Amino acid sequence: MSGKIANNLGSLPVVFESGNGSVLTDINGKTYIDFVSGIGVNCLGHNHPALTKAIAEQAKKIIHVSNYYNSDKGLAFSEKLLERTGMDRVYFCNSGAEANENAIKIARKCGSLSDKKDGKAEGTRHTIVALVKSFHGRTVTTLSATGQDIFHNPVFAPYTPGFRYIPANDYDALKDAFDGTVCALLLECVQGEGGVNMIDRDWALAACAAARKAGAVVIADEVQTGIGRTGTFLASEALGINPEIISLAKGIAGGVPMGATLFRGVAAESIVAGDLQTTFGGNPLACAAGLVVLDELAKPGFLSAVTEKGDYIRSKIASWNLPCIKNIRGRGLMMGFDIDRPSRDIQKICLDMAGDGKPGLCISTAGANTLRFLPPLVITEKEIDTGLEILYTVLNQ
Repeated sequence: MSGKIANNLGSLPVVFESGNGSVLTDINGKTYIDFVSGIGVNCLGHNHPALTKAIAEQAKKIIHVSNYYNSDKGLAFSEKLLERTGMDRVYFCNSGAEANENAIKIARKCGSLSDKKDGKAEGTRHTIVALVKSFHGRTVTTLSATGQDIFHNPVFAPYTPGFRYIPANDYDALKDAFDGTVCALLLECVQGEGGVNMIDRDWALAACAAARKAGAVVIADEVQTGIGRTGTFLASEALGINPEIISLAKGIAGGVPMGATLFRGVAAESIVAGDLQTTFGGNPLACAAGLVVLDELAKPGFLSAVTEKGDYIRSKIASWNLPCIKNIRGRGLMMGFDIDRPSRDIQKICLDMAGDGKPGLCISTAGANTLRFLPPLVITEKEIDTGLEILYTVLNQ
């Protein structure tokens, strides 16, 4: 089967048509254990009964009204999400990049409002401090915020100015990072695309303290780490950083495209009509799906099980004692490790294991030699063991 989809990362040679739980099925009837979940999107797996029921029922009522108006599902979802996160306001959008764009806009507005002379905003407090090895999206501005040169392709230049980068977990870098031009610190609580890099809690607290001392707000990019992925509803909870702005997407609606930017304190108070707008954001279909996600994650033991499953996977891989594997890391069901061969090759070989009644394995990469796992949060131990058995076989070939 061929198509006319624009080339992106070079799609792998498989075409999926259905899924159930953490198992995908392609058009030839081959099955695959899913350790990717749509890059952390399908948090409740595939064909989740409560999720599919809610989507089907909402589709029969109303799918879209635009944010000129409110919907019953939009109001219900906003109230429940804010209650769960302790934030003051939420703005719904369509993707993680858009959620981060909104965060950047409002952070710069906060900086302008705090930098007034004779009652007028000076506009000099607009710099955003981001981290080396970060990733915040693929729009021109979110690429600018991304602290990886590999993403700064000169053919897309000029990039949005006003960003500087400091290494994570480097205390010396904090000494001169925050001056009178800085309006925000932007960080991922675990760096996903940058290689599943862990952020030290004490350093994160010190960085946030330095930012706030300089009059800046803190933005937590929780596009990949949020919605239970790391074993707490938000990864920023584990770091204890209490951001003024949070961006969410990926798993927020269980597979229906959706993003959200959450605000509290001065960031929430700064927003007026016209600052943010989007056509599809907060449509009732996505909000109906999001309500199911919140309800499922709130069930007793759900998030602790995410932590337990992640610990189990990492300990199992460590127990293999394979010389080709090093630096196993992660939190909850967001994890990665380095290998001594191209990660893209291993990704394809794991797919090719499907056939003769045996499943293949879907895995992700986060760098030339880093494998990344983002399985559905509902993955079973049996599915985990089957997937790891495939990986073990491939790495021993």
